[in-house]
Amino acid sequence: MIQISDILKEIERIAPLSLQEGFDNAGLQVGDVNRTATGAVLCLDVTEGVIDEAISAGCNLIISHHPLIFKPLKSLSGNTYIERCVMKACRNEIVIYSAHTNLDNATEGVNYKLASLLNLQNISILSPQKGKLLKLSTFVPVSSAETVRIALFDAGAGNIGNYDMCSFNTQGTGTFRPSEKTNPYCGVAGELHHEDEVRIETILPSFLKAAVTRALLSAHPYEEPAFDFYPLDNVWNQVGSGIAGELEQAEDELSFLQKIKNILNVASVRHSALTGRTVRKIAICGGSGAFLIPETIACGADIFITGEAKYNDFLDVEDKILLAVVGHYESEICTKELFYDILSKKFPTFAVQISNTDNPVKYL
Repeated sequence: MIQISDILKEIERIAPLSLQEGFDNAGLQVGDVNRTATGAVLCLDVTEGVIDEAISAGCNLIISHHPLIFKPLKSLSGNTYIERCVMKACRNEIVIYSAHTNLDNATEGVNYKLASLLNLQNISILSPQKGKLLKLSTFVPVSSAETVRIALFDAGAGNIGNYDMCSFNTQGTGTFRPSEKTNPYCGVAGELHHEDEVRIETILPSFLKAAVTRALLSAHPYEEPAFDFYPLDNVWNQVGSGIAGELEQAEDELSFLQKIKNILNVASVRHSALTGRTVRKIAICGGSGAFLIPETIACGADIFITGEAKYNDFLDVEDKILLAVVGHYESEICTKELFYDILSKKFPTFAVQISNTDNPVKYL
């Protein structure tokens, strides 16, 4: 049997909650995760219809992209669909969980999925996150250095871009004097000891600090390992907002706009004035991504595809880029497939159902 908490841990392994933006409310919305999961419904938005789907299918877990509870609730009177959803979920013991901007910002997240649909190459993050990395420094006897390094790598440390198992190692001499209350790995209680040691330095995302610490303490032979974590101000190029990539060959603007419409299956594509240039470098941000227009222009993109933009955004881009707006729902509907792929790979026999709830925005 699979616990709901185990399913949510897998979602957070791909999209850690620490990656969400400060305004967001991703994570558990409603319910008790310490129960056996009977099935999951995957959706973009939680509505009463989605909860009815879960009840009908016998599923006690709903995983959505957009958080059901975005602002604090001041009452539960049933006056809004949000309140009614919370009440109905509680009555039917259904857990509601959301992975929002943490999934947007994650490696292989929403924007990566959109980039893959358009067959983009040479992909990079448009606006990488900063201040989310730590440097670990620890001191290990020479004979145990490799064992400790591997344990740290297995816990997720040592990844830089497309390289893993990254570390820097300096050999020196450590000194310590065990007290009479110790049972030292080396040395004698009450006597000063000199030991040939390796200083291991490696890098890790801050959300892995607890896991890496456990791995270090488990693999390190000393009773009292010495180690330090240093916060880094580095840009983390593997996570952040938006994606930039390239088409294999440049395409005509109108032809590419039609291609977007067909691939994303959207009713319409709103766009700024054509620039008269071909498009090769593409920038993408699902949802409300207009805040990334300056970064899009700075990276030299020919077109920026997003879900929402304000009226003035179409003027502000002038002839610097082509702005294409496809609709918020349409730009993020692929989230359902992302959730499905994550869960089906880890839990192949678990009942997962993609919601049939349609776009709340209708077109005449």
